[in-house]
Amino acid sequence: MAKGTPKRGGGTETPLMQQYNALKAKHPDTILLFRVGDFYETFGPDAIRTAELLGITLTRRANGAASEVELAGFPHHALDTYLPRLVRGGARVAVCDQLEDPKLAKGLVRRGITEIVTPGLAFTDSLLEPAQANYLVGLVLAPERRYGLAALEASTGEFWCTEGPTDRLDALLAPLRPAEIVIRRGDLRAVRELLGEAPNLYRLEDWVFEPAYAEEQVLRQFSLASLKGLGVDGLALGAAAAGALVHYLKENEQHRLGHLRPLAPFDTGQYLALDRFTLRNLEVLAPQHPEGRALVQVLDHTRTAMGARLLRRWLAFPLRDRSAIEARHDCLAALLAAPEALDRLRTLLGQVADLERLAMRLATLRLNPREAATLRTSLERLPGILEAVPQPGFTAWRGQVPRAEGLLAPLVRQLTEAPPPDVAKGGVIAAGVSAALDETRALKTDAEGYLARLRDQEAARTGIASLKIQYNRVFGYYIEVTHANAGRVPEDYIRKQTLANAERYITPELKVFEEKMLSAEETLLRLESELYQALLAELQPEVSTLQQLANALAELDVYCALATQAQRYHYVRPTFVEGPAAVLEIEQGRHPVIETLLPREAPYVPNDVTLSGDGQQILLITGPNMAGKSALLRQTALLVLLAQVGSYVPAQALRLRVVDKVFSRVGASDNLAAGESTFMVEMTETARILNQVTAHSLVLFDEIGRGTATYDGVAIAWALVEYLHAEPSRAALTLFATHYHELAELAEQLPRVKNYTVRVKEVSGKIIFLRTLVPGSAAHSFGIQVAEMAGVPPAVTARATELLRHFEATHGEALKGSRGATSTPRVANVRQMPPPAQLQLFSLHDPVALAVRELLEGLDVNTLTPIEALLKLQEIQRLVSGPR
Repeated sequence: MAKGTPKRGGGTETPLMQQYNALKAKHPDTILLFRVGDFYETFGPDAIRTAELLGITLTRRANGAASEVELAGFPHHALDTYLPRLVRGGARVAVCDQLEDPKLAKGLVRRGITEIVTPGLAFTDSLLEPAQANYLVGLVLAPERRYGLAALEASTGEFWCTEGPTDRLDALLAPLRPAEIVIRRGDLRAVRELLGEAPNLYRLEDWVFEPAYAEEQVLRQFSLASLKGLGVDGLALGAAAAGALVHYLKENEQHRLGHLRPLAPFDTGQYLALDRFTLRNLEVLAPQHPEGRALVQVLDHTRTAMGARLLRRWLAFPLRDRSAIEARHDCLAALLAAPEALDRLRTLLGQVADLERLAMRLATLRLNPREAATLRTSLERLPGILEAVPQPGFTAWRGQVPRAEGLLAPLVRQLTEAPPPDVAKGGVIAAGVSAALDETRALKTDAEGYLARLRDQEAARTGIASLKIQYNRVFGYYIEVTHANAGRVPEDYIRKQTLANAERYITPELKVFEEKMLSAEETLLRLESELYQALLAELQPEVSTLQQLANALAELDVYCALATQAQRYHYVRPTFVEGPAAVLEIEQGRHPVIETLLPREAPYVPNDVTLSGDGQQILLITGPNMAGKSALLRQTALLVLLAQVGSYVPAQALRLRVVDKVFSRVGASDNLAAGESTFMVEMTETARILNQVTAHSLVLFDEIGRGTATYDGVAIAWALVEYLHAEPSRAALTLFATHYHELAELAEQLPRVKNYTVRVKEVSGKIIFLRTLVPGSAAHSFGIQVAEMAGVPPAVTARATELLRHFEATHGEALKGSRGATSTPRVANVRQMPPPAQLQLFSLHDPVALAVRELLEGLDVNTLTPIEALLKLQEIQRLVSGPR
């Protein structure tokens, strides 16, 4: 081999770097982890990025005669620690291993790429979250503002595609939360405009998405002649995205994908649409605050990882088909009617492993012996599970459960009781499977007896009672004799090592035994490995059976989880109605998350909500801050979502006609990186809702228009209510919480608009939140009282009270919000804020206290006579005690 190859710019490349660069050229977009001895090394730009992502040291070393190269690496045994950190940082990683023993290699060790891992192509437990799916998404955009999308979950084999208008894309991608998105290179700008700075975008050449090529990839993957058999022949854009994903799999050397399920169509029309803003605002899948809890966390009483993933999918994609929803309710009803069966099922399901991902590991030949034993244990629980499932309600479910004898029987017959995770450690294959294995194993097992007999024999022959026969990796088997007995050592003993207190010897007989034992070890390892691979080959045709079983048990697990929640918190079954008009009637509804966080002595205050498309369509809800308006809005949406997931709901009763979409515009946030202010984000989200809403949608608006000048905000909010009321095709059921009390006038002008308020009680200037929704509108927002409760300095709240009285007295002149005019209050005739007092005897926002203060400030104590002082004191007393 040549010593080196000339490099551009002078110098030469070492043979090692030539080998590295040749492998790197095959996958230039990956970080190449290059095995060198006991380390995985990275070089050049890869090393710089690796050091940044892992926080490890970046060094330099010579690379030939006249150059240096950056270097960063970590021990090979730490791969499971560092690889997930690289992938979660967005890197695509190619793992390059040594393909031969360095001790036996002639020249440079042969190396090759053994695995390519990307954010969307992960197969090991260290790279995957047990309770979350890990989607790889293919996305292609068409000029007519349509998209094609395919989703692949490589760890479970789930594979489907769909297409639709781009304004609906967000409602599909948000719940998927893809780990990686593969796009057409020419679509990059348009994708970023649609999705923002989406993480882990990977660009393929445009020709990969061409319909003819993409269709060919799908047909070859599934050995088909036509897409009609898959039911996706009418989804040209979706099939193009799916074909691009198949291409991506092959590009990344993923060839063993026997668990990949046939491409299926995904009908978005079957599911309740939830965009990313609504999912975020309702905290369905993740809390907005670190100390908060999401809906999924409250409901997740699942006992299996596959059940936890399915629960997240159900919450992300609630149903719209009434019969499918009620079939789920029937299953919950059956479990709730049999609490002992529910407890038994939850116990048994807790002993079932993640069969979905075990199926993947079996199909890709990654299943280790210990995982195979776990699979066996899980399958052994199936008869007990089937026996415990209640008969009524689960008839359809039972029809989905396949027979698993083809999986269980080989595992029971061939696998030992507790095999190790590595075949090389032995003890994997049970006795009786192979006569050759049993014979070799017996030879090894009898070794201890043979050595004991040989020791006794040699001790008797030599007269050395302390003689020992032992083994180590360097010298193999040996006889050890102390120096005190050196004179008794026979001539046929061959000295191997001298120690401080003893000598070590071998004999021809011991050497023959050693060779036989070493041969037995190699034979045993080879036989166990061959037999285990044969066992996996025997199980592989059953992968689809295992996947069907995993689906059925995951579904049962979700039913048990929802039934457990319903049992603990006294949920009720929703009732669905038919008819042209939308209907939502909630009796004593509760927030499913908040009620779990409150102490028993302060239970959640339930509320009624009644909405109908032909009657009470829009509720204008006023009331003070902190009164519970936002919680009421969110709980209404969450109850609808739960009902259409197939869950029971926290209420006394709930009646509804199936909803097609839920929209939520609450809270304040900005997007300064994109040049969007808080108000711009608010209006963008509002526009998205108004352009997609239908008469069978549910809409939540919280404080629309608060991000701009007062009259601008009132005008926008007013026009928005009129818009939703005017056109029957967009007359969505709407809850509109606001502090704009002017909007209450709309109830007098628009017949389907009704005023409601959240009750509070004011006692001695303090407010008590009753959190009860009642007809009517609020006269005050009590903002100053809330500010005082929050700890705002008394001087500020006192000054605010003075200004509020002035503004209320001069309402027409106090504020201006019309276009082109200042929005600053005219306060020239109001005293400026005085310095804060050292000590205050009265609450400064209290009108009585302010009156007393004004009286005291008007006194001249230097000229006040005693009788006048008494009269003033009497006047103060009268002010404080009030009229009698």
